[in-house]
Amino acid sequence: MANPLKKLAGETAIYGLSTILARLINFFFVPIYTRILPPEGYGSYAEIMSYIAVLQVVLMLGLETGCFKFASKGITTETDTEADKKHYNTVFSTALTTVTSIAVFCFALSCFFSKMIIYIGGILALDAITAILFARLRYQQRALKFALFKSIKIVGELAFNLLLFYLVPKYMAAHPNNFLTFFIPEQVHFSYIIFAVLLSCILCFILFIPDILQIKFRFDKNLWKKMMLYSLPIMIASLPGTINESADRFLFRFLVDNGITGEGWKTDLGVYQAAIKLAVIMNLFIQMFRYAAEPFFFSRYKEKGSNELYAKVMEYFVAFCILIFLGVVFYIDILGLILGKDFRSALGTVPVMLLTYMILGMLFNVSMWYKLSGQTKYAVKITLLGLGVTIVGNLIFMPLFSYWASVWVHLASCLVMLLFSAYLGKKYYPIPYKWKQIIFYIVLGIALYIVAVAIQFAIEKITGRYTTVQDPAMLLVKLCINTILIGIFLFYMQKRIKQSKAKRTETLKPIKL
Repeated sequence: MANPLKKLAGETAIYGLSTILARLINFFFVPIYTRILPPEGYGSYAEIMSYIAVLQVVLMLGLETGCFKFASKGITTETDTEADKKHYNTVFSTALTTVTSIAVFCFALSCFFSKMIIYIGGILALDAITAILFARLRYQQRALKFALFKSIKIVGELAFNLLLFYLVPKYMAAHPNNFLTFFIPEQVHFSYIIFAVLLSCILCFILFIPDILQIKFRFDKNLWKKMMLYSLPIMIASLPGTINESADRFLFRFLVDNGITGEGWKTDLGVYQAAIKLAVIMNLFIQMFRYAAEPFFFSRYKEKGSNELYAKVMEYFVAFCILIFLGVVFYIDILGLILGKDFRSALGTVPVMLLTYMILGMLFNVSMWYKLSGQTKYAVKITLLGLGVTIVGNLIFMPLFSYWASVWVHLASCLVMLLFSAYLGKKYYPIPYKWKQIIFYIVLGIALYIVAVAIQFAIEKITGRYTTVQDPAMLLVKLCINTILIGIFLFYMQKRIKQSKAKRTETLKPIKL
């Protein structure tokens, strides 16, 4: 069991190189955007990206997972026969043909609308096509090439943003009515971000041209029918996570008036979206884990003891998520300085969002039961339940509580989906998750956070001083206490891992006759 876990950890680290870079650069974007754009401009950008996020999932049709399911044995090796190679080539070429056809059609439709819509159409089309190509690299276990291409795309987006926000305005001021005005406004605008994303997508597609030329395109109609029957429910099941992250952004327009800030829905949306960017570390780890775990689970589901392995993965996953939770909330005063002054009013939502991302990661783990067993029809039921909580909760509470409703409804929706999926999994594909231990990790983490808040309140009450960045001495005291509390959690984690190893060693000892 140890070796597969080490292998998963190693692949997670490699895939994580590009993901870490992406999140770090997004972190780098936040202070830029929140210091150049007004909150309402950042809110408009967030709304547009919500549409893109949902449409990306729809255009992919769940074929990433479908490719892993139908592409032979899940791992490519040098000993693959020609039949193996031909089969997985057919799987990926069928998927790529399907996605490309739909993507090109959607882009053609977007050309009848404004430049912004055309840019969105281009982003969606290129992302859909390259997503299948990235999935092919994952299947082939070419993690380094995957990370390299992802990194180039991300660095390209950074470079385009820096050019557009810092150099292009100066050029436009010195050269009015130049050719760039055909693509972007003369004054700094949130559409600069969208245009930068489009340019990075074009760059990524160019990188894949040699790979595309190597693919022997073959469309298998019968295989396509099987893949679609399997993949479409996966696509529907993928929507709750995306909608839970995105739907609230376009609901702001319809449900929030002046909002908490008193300056309208765009401003509320802007400060909220900027604040939850600080939860990026949790989202980062989950994305890293997902890239490596999905092919890992599929490649081992027929092995003896695989279910016990999946249970162990879940336990370690939750423990590490709680460690990330404590690391962010205990140092939120420092992390909050990343945001511009006008964007710090929603920092209180960060702890809730961290827990939400963790539950989404747990949902990914638990939901592997219907992917491994091929019973993807149940994904629809799980999706509809979570989606109902999201829509109803936001419709009721968002007009009253603005982004606070959004963040708590998001958490509730993910929790309901997790519980329902776990119930169905226990019934149809039992995996021996150690729920008592998992829940204890979560309770311990939240309890340590409550203790930290209580100690902070007591110190401020006794001294009459606030433990914030405005009082460095008091802030240092607070951070020292929080560091000790993290040490307590780390000590428990280490003790638990040692006990687990000792128990496994005892189990493996030969029986004396």
